[in-house]
Amino acid sequence: MQLSVEPLDQLERDLLDKISAQQHLREQQLIELVEINSGSLNPAGINQVGLKYQELFAPLCNKSERVELPEWERIDYTGKAEYQALGSLWKFSHNPDAPIQILFCGHTDTVFPVDGPFQHAIRLDHTRLNAPGAADMKGGILVILSALEALAQHPLAHQIGWSVVLNPDEEIGSPGSADYLAEAAKQHDIGLIYEPALPDGNLAGERKGSGNFTLVVHGRSAHAGRAPETGRNAINKAAELILQLASLNNQKPGLTLNTGIIKAGETTNKVPDLAVCKFNVRIQKTEDAEWCLERINEFIQQHNQQEGFHIELHGHFGRYPKQLDQPHLALYQLVQQCSEQLGTTLTWSATGGCCDGNNLSTAGLPNIDTLGVTGNFIHSPHEFINLPSLSSRAQLSALLLFHIAREGLPFKRLRPQGRPQ
Repeated sequence: MQLSVEPLDQLERDLLDKISAQQHLREQQLIELVEINSGSLNPAGINQVGLKYQELFAPLCNKSERVELPEWERIDYTGKAEYQALGSLWKFSHNPDAPIQILFCGHTDTVFPVDGPFQHAIRLDHTRLNAPGAADMKGGILVILSALEALAQHPLAHQIGWSVVLNPDEEIGSPGSADYLAEAAKQHDIGLIYEPALPDGNLAGERKGSGNFTLVVHGRSAHAGRAPETGRNAINKAAELILQLASLNNQKPGLTLNTGIIKAGETTNKVPDLAVCKFNVRIQKTEDAEWCLERINEFIQQHNQQEGFHIELHGHFGRYPKQLDQPHLALYQLVQQCSEQLGTTLTWSATGGCCDGNNLSTAGLPNIDTLGVTGNFIHSPHEFINLPSLSSRAQLSALLLFHIAREGLPFKRLRPQGRPQ
């Protein structure tokens, strides 16, 4: 079922104008936020940013919750498990008994480490700000704030209940928050995620799934001159396995495998007995995950049958593909209509990237995951935000909320525990 967007009334026009009137305030808030390092492995900085958002959202919500997440377990370069503390997750919620429940998602972490060179905001010109996390996604969370402030002043605001979930670990695959997001998805009717728009300003549609893995290759050390034949070279064995992994590329449509890191060896006169290799797999179809794991384990089993070698595989597919079924398409089309009403043509396209939109989709929640600001060069020292998009993208989300409050959802939805919408 596709709904048409009704014309704006004067009150709604005034509410959208108020968003524009707050542009300078939002820019000031953004600069304050980006000046706090909140790299994924800097929980202190993440928590400082989270408290700032808590101050901003507190006037709008019935309840604020701070959730401590389990530590992130990963394999280090000695082949052992290590544990990384994560920052806190925040949930702000309002009107839990409303007939329509919307989940807003954002993340407080960035990819920029606390000891990295990219830490401060620089104005490139009057419309662009170069700053860590400005587009991805501290600006996007401010877009949520503006849209919800507008909704709060709408006469039909009581029709919508909402939760804002800000997780601290999205940039590393949401290892600590994935279960929380899956449970939150069951309590809501749609998800709106504020990752930055694609560089051309449009939306991401279908997304590939992703798995991160570590191979720990054990061999046998020996003197490289006196008795090399008694050793078992872990680097050579890892190289054989890496070439086998590379052969999986495109054996299924859209399947790609990238070996990203290998650490091994101490000196050239010793046969290395350990190599640690990290790789990423992207898949276009959910069923390809099992196929890929079967092939990888077959390779490992072959090599483990050779005397003196032992190979371990760690990791999993943390995100499965997001595909656009009918509810997703109906939601995208509604956003497209709202954009046209604001005088902008908006479309969507497939991408190989992943985000929490994958997680929500896997949990059965239709969502759009690039409703944040426009900009470019995210994950690099050249990252910038188009500052006017703090207002324009907030107006788009506000108009979407006005429409849903007035007309309902563009599809029928039955929550796992609830009633049809």
